[in-house]
Amino acid sequence: MTVLVDLGQSAITLFVFALMLGVLVIVHELGHFVVARAARVRVLEFGIGFPPRARVLRSHGETLYTLNWLPLGGFVKLEGEDGASDDPHSFTRSGLPLKLVILVAGVAMNVLLALAIFTAIGWLPGQTGVLGFQLVQPNSPAALAGLHGTGSSTNPASGDRIVSVEGASFHDFDGGGRMIDLLRSRAGQSVTLTVLHPNGTTANVVVTLRTPAQLDAAHGPLGIEGATFTPLTTTFTRSPGEALAFGLARTAEAFSLVSSGLGQLGDAIVNRPTQAPPVQGPVGIAVGVGDVFWQQGPIATLYLAGLLSANLALVNILPLPPLDGGRMVVLVLKRLVGTRLSVQLERLTYLVGFGVLMAFLAWITFFDIARQLGGG
Repeated sequence: MTVLVDLGQSAITLFVFALMLGVLVIVHELGHFVVARAARVRVLEFGIGFPPRARVLRSHGETLYTLNWLPLGGFVKLEGEDGASDDPHSFTRSGLPLKLVILVAGVAMNVLLALAIFTAIGWLPGQTGVLGFQLVQPNSPAALAGLHGTGSSTNPASGDRIVSVEGASFHDFDGGGRMIDLLRSRAGQSVTLTVLHPNGTTANVVVTLRTPAQLDAAHGPLGIEGATFTPLTTTFTRSPGEALAFGLARTAEAFSLVSSGLGQLGDAIVNRPTQAPPVQGPVGIAVGVGDVFWQQGPIATLYLAGLLSANLALVNILPLPPLDGGRMVVLVLKRLVGTRLSVQLERLTYLVGFGVLMAFLAWITFFDIARQLGGG
């Protein structure tokens, strides 16, 4: 019975991962497709996954819709994209600005999808989260404000709990880290905390936080220890404007996180190529999606989809063939050097780039599998 449950859970995990990846890729390629069609550039093929081709989904009209065997991306094939064409509606006959807009449209769609996902999460109703704590450090801002901890982790409601900071409440999905980050960002300032006392009453308490110079690993802005973040029974909702602000903030945060990860990856490739990289490939992401889905639920999984959409956008804009950013660089170089960059050299650049990309995926997948076999 246990084996059947594990197989069923694995099948559902694989389906969730495939669905998530498929949606992200389709949205990305849809950006290229829609802009190209709007500009009357002929689209020959809309492919999900990379060749070899598995099956033709639809063949009516001028565009072929296909499903391919390598589920690592997708593509839109345009008339004249790989060489000269006499068709007035070909990609090669389009002006450079239009070509760049078509290429960047996929990235833009993933940015908008990430924003839409994070905004939707911010708009979803949920429970208000409160920040509890076990101990109050002596002579700290919390102690001077008269706040009391629980003294233990067995009963969070036996101490004071922070409901909001400067009127900003926190969704239980946000986690206590968001509230602590807000407090840290106000270091040295006086802030108003809404505090829920053990007897059920609430009060606004003004606290002057520690200054940035006083902060370290053991001393936070408020001076509390053993923080816990728990949901209340009260419902928390954001207005559409607040949800959009939440979405914008989380999108910016996602890009910062992805950018930092790419920097760490570059350092690992150059300096530690034989060690496990600080990022995960398709196998590791699939396992991570499963862990989040089963342990934290669908909202957290949707949040992960937003992170992956931001990741797809930022990776694709990198100036590396055959990614969108690399293709844009090649187009600009062709405009600058003219016929000195031949069609054959351009194709070779894309071929080499594709080979390097596949080698990178194989390298990172090796470590993904090693992590799983090693239990880490």
